[in-house]
Amino acid sequence: MSERHAYRCTMGATLLDPSRTLFRLWAPTCTEVSLLLEGYPDLPMHVAAGGYFECIAPVEAGARYRYRVGPDLIVPDPASRAQPDDVHGPSMVVDPRAFEWRSTQWNGRNWEQAVIYEVHVGIAGGFRALCDDLPRIAALGITAIELMPLSEFPGGRNWGYDGVLPYAPESSYGTVDDLKMLVDTAHRIGLMVFLDVVYNHFGPDGNYLAQYAAPMFRAGSHTAWGAAIDFRIPQVRTYFLDNALYWLMEYRFDGLRLDAVDAIPERDWLVELLVHVRACVEPGRRVHLMLENRNNDADLLRRGFDAQWNDDGHNVLHVLLTGEHEGYYGNFQAGTACELAMVLRDGFVFHGQVEPVTGQPRGSPSGDLPATSFILFLQNHDQIGNRAFGERLDRLADPRALLAAYALLLLSPQIPMLFMGEEWGSTRPFLFFTSHNAALGRIVRDGRRAELAAFSHFSDPAVRETIPDPNDPATFEASCLPKSDRQSARAQDRINLITHLLALRAKWIVPRLRDAHALDARAIGQAAVIARWRMNDGAVLTIMLNLGPHAQADMPPCADRLVYAHPPPDRGKGTPVVLSGYGVMVFMTGDGHG
Repeated sequence: MSERHAYRCTMGATLLDPSRTLFRLWAPTCTEVSLLLEGYPDLPMHVAAGGYFECIAPVEAGARYRYRVGPDLIVPDPASRAQPDDVHGPSMVVDPRAFEWRSTQWNGRNWEQAVIYEVHVGIAGGFRALCDDLPRIAALGITAIELMPLSEFPGGRNWGYDGVLPYAPESSYGTVDDLKMLVDTAHRIGLMVFLDVVYNHFGPDGNYLAQYAAPMFRAGSHTAWGAAIDFRIPQVRTYFLDNALYWLMEYRFDGLRLDAVDAIPERDWLVELLVHVRACVEPGRRVHLMLENRNNDADLLRRGFDAQWNDDGHNVLHVLLTGEHEGYYGNFQAGTACELAMVLRDGFVFHGQVEPVTGQPRGSPSGDLPATSFILFLQNHDQIGNRAFGERLDRLADPRALLAAYALLLLSPQIPMLFMGEEWGSTRPFLFFTSHNAALGRIVRDGRRAELAAFSHFSDPAVRETIPDPNDPATFEASCLPKSDRQSARAQDRINLITHLLALRAKWIVPRLRDAHALDARAIGQAAVIARWRMNDGAVLTIMLNLGPHAQADMPPCADRLVYAHPPPDRGKGTPVVLSGYGVMVFMTGDGHG
């Protein structure tokens, strides 16, 4: 059995039958637009309501086309489904029903089962290479892979946040059908696939929209990455709503991670997106929506978004593990163990207080939310790659403390996320890399070095010159992860630990996780905490964690089952215990197993 899937977008090239295609472009700044099909004369497009232009042409899948939007300006389709010759080349008509989906019984997985593995597809070798690696990833106990953004970007090396054609999968990674095969294969072995999408800005090269669709951008408003998108305009809202549904319905992704939604002032559009997705997805199919949101807007989670990346949680743990305190880590210098307790109890640290670094209040109360509303991580693409030299935690932290932190990450009720290579303790960097044209590449390189001048280590211009050039191909190559790195004894030990902890999570935590809430959490030392959660069957999960070298004596007695401990406890059941330096103990009390 097989299935075929297509989502009809408002814009773009829509195959009406095998030999006819409807072309539709939003170009409100233009008075006339022509369709340029390779091998055909220019075809004038008709004006339609709302600033759209459209026409039907006798062409089939594979036809290449562009639009003439001015006497001297020819552009690709901003809703292009495929862009085989990069961002400045022609777009290509795609037949979405040409691909036969084999995973016909797949309806996703419950959110409580999520263990996320963040992947950069280029570092993984492209869609086909990542597809081949899926069984290894699943064997760890991972249940979802999250792909960094795939929208067509300039060149072949980029994190993906410089995408300019949001509907076209990056051509350097493979074909449209290669991506569908990746998702289909993942589903057949029980893996969800999430996609990171960027709706807050376009990249700096290859975005022509301002020249023929000026209302796409909000005059006088900018984000940290470029002109702000104007979500007050109905056609703009539709363009991005369609994009979300296109990935979910046509490519069958199991969820989306919305990048930096704090840069989208129209919060109501996020709610509209949520409503549209829930209404359009087939009954019984589980699709999940995640946020990155510096605003810590807990109400969006109450309205139905599944979870938010817990940057507060990462930042607290990073300071405890490394002692670093510059930049945004300066918000977590004082009483860090107390702040870790807040993360475990409330999810966010900042829920309305003033940040020391910015002097501004941030966040809203979040303690009523279930623990699964927060995605916890020790590393991700941002937190590694935005460092000057892309160092991973295995180069920065005491290995004993790091192993204890992994027990917290993988056994706490918050949803855990790992970054590619983390499962074997990779020490290779993950650097910021691009493949811009030479002029833009110099601007990016110099701008990045100037930003880092604010850090004491890079105050010397000579030191800043040693920061890798993002546009140098060697920067990308240094970030790649050869398979041979997984073969060392140290790598195998880390793989075994991650696999063991995820097996414990699947057995002890996941079946009890729906609506699990924190009972309490408190600091019990400079770098130690104890936290308890009420699980959905009435059991109480207790985690005692010590990220410092000094033992914590006379801890509260814990009855019932010891789920995990490292090192093994030296006291008997029901008596006060000693929590060793760099130790962790996980108990389940009242679990009904006697």
